[in-house]
Amino acid sequence: MTYAVEVHEVHKRFGKVHALRGLSLNIERGITYGLLGPNGAGKTTLIRAIMGLLKVDSGQIKLLDQVMPNKPVMARVGYMTQSVALYEDLTVYQNVQFFATMAGLNNHTRQAIEEAIALVDLSARARSPVRELSGGMQRRCSLACALVHRPEVVMLDEPTVGVDPQLRVQFWDHFRRLNEQGITLIVSSHVMDEAERCTRLGFIRHGTLLAEGSAAELLARAGTSTLEEAFLHYAEQGPEA
Repeated sequence: MTYAVEVHEVHKRFGKVHALRGLSLNIERGITYGLLGPNGAGKTTLIRAIMGLLKVDSGQIKLLDQVMPNKPVMARVGYMTQSVALYEDLTVYQNVQFFATMAGLNNHTRQAIEEAIALVDLSARARSPVRELSGGMQRRCSLACALVHRPEVVMLDEPTVGVDPQLRVQFWDHFRRLNEQGITLIVSSHVMDEAERCTRLGFIRHGTLLAEGSAAELLARAGTSTLEEAFLHYAEQGPEA
């Protein structure tokens, strides 16, 4: 088995806050792995540590077989942050072009930009300044920026926050097609009704991994009918129930 991500006994503190507490997990290539948990559970900290944007206090993280932090490997990864990180005075095309350049995309750049914009259904607004877009369109532009350089792994931190139900469905359709192309997706969310769309799930609370598996496996082990009930069950049992 080859893994896209390997996290081993990782600890991370911010002063008195113990954000990650000996967390370990492995994420297979070509799947959508959902990090599920309430706000403050440690999901964003874990994603930033996997990306190499945070140095952990102890433990080890490998991304695409490279120990992180590792700057060269970051060119093979896409990252969509929880908050929209775009340049409002630039157009959709210019924003995607900027992120393509930052990722070192040199060959067929224009084609890649146009394909990424088309993927999120923004071709008609490619020349519009980002400040003129709705919130949902800005989220789509952020997704195009994360995908333009055709990464092998894509980190999506709360990608559907603030988007309408129809756009949420479109996003998940995009994610499924990326899996079919062999791309690994790591999606953080606190919305339990999205969890069943993931290949595997990791329930996280207080910086620990409570349980992981497919949605069906987690429901069966917990003996519950919904993933929200399953999460509460594992939270009561403690880590690695």
